[in-house]
Amino acid sequence: MDNSDFRSGFVAIVGRPNVGKSTFLNRVIGQKVAIMSDKAQTTRNKIQGVYTIKDAQIVFIDTPGIHKPSDKLDDFMVNSALSALKDVDAVLFMVNAKERRGGGDNYIIDQLKKIQKPIYLIINKIDLISPDDTLAIIEEYKHALNFKEVFPISALQGNNVPELIDALVKELPNGPQYYPEDQVTDHPERFIISEMIREKVFELTRQEIPTSTAVYVESIKNDNDLLRISANIIVERQGQKGIVIGKGGSMLKKIGTLARKDIENMTGNKVFLQLWVKVQPDWRDKTNLLQTYGYRKGDY
Repeated sequence: MDNSDFRSGFVAIVGRPNVGKSTFLNRVIGQKVAIMSDKAQTTRNKIQGVYTIKDAQIVFIDTPGIHKPSDKLDDFMVNSALSALKDVDAVLFMVNAKERRGGGDNYIIDQLKKIQKPIYLIINKIDLISPDDTLAIIEEYKHALNFKEVFPISALQGNNVPELIDALVKELPNGPQYYPEDQVTDHPERFIISEMIREKVFELTRQEIPTSTAVYVESIKNDNDLLRISANIIVERQGQKGIVIGKGGSMLKKIGTLARKDIENMTGNKVFLQLWVKVQPDWRDKTNLLQTYGYRKGDY
């Protein structure tokens, strides 16, 4: 390929928790590479999604929502998000159209002032407000930072997403194709599987359960086109274990059934998924356990 005609680059997506970063990434890539939930802390690691067309490739970096840390896991997530700004070609600063600008947004803006990259203001969830309200939101932000452009979008419905992608492609430098055209993420299969299981815990449980949960895949074995997967759902207290298992194992069965369908869609294989629930008190504040469950300092 003649790289003089090919554009490529890295684009970070940053914002407060629950502004729709993962929904946007999945919309652009065309399939699920980042798990989604209406709960904070859904994305904990930087997720790379690869968007490739004939003459360009954008590597999107979906970051954890930036928030005030309360434990070592939170520290990891915030550091992971901010580190994504170091070596990118552009930044998408995403805000929720339904929420007023707050301290969390101002903190992110202060961090963005330190980088010399094109920054786009992305006002997401415009499908939930009236068009007249969009102008007020733009007014609220336009003097805070020298934004390259402002895009009101709906990541869920796709409004203005193609226009945003076109604008990014035009601004990308000439460069190589970093990934094969059929590759949509840089994360290994084991990581994606653990995330798909964790997403179902988020969907089906309430209160403190989701944020207290990690998922660790023990083994993946291919047995005549049947994927045999064994995974542990980690919680912090015995009471949480009972909630995740449910009466007669009903909740764990629901989690497993929904996760298995997603894994089968991703892999194209039949899947036998075996789930266990284990208690590890205060794992979110223990460095060795954070590393075991995939939250490593070297990842940011």
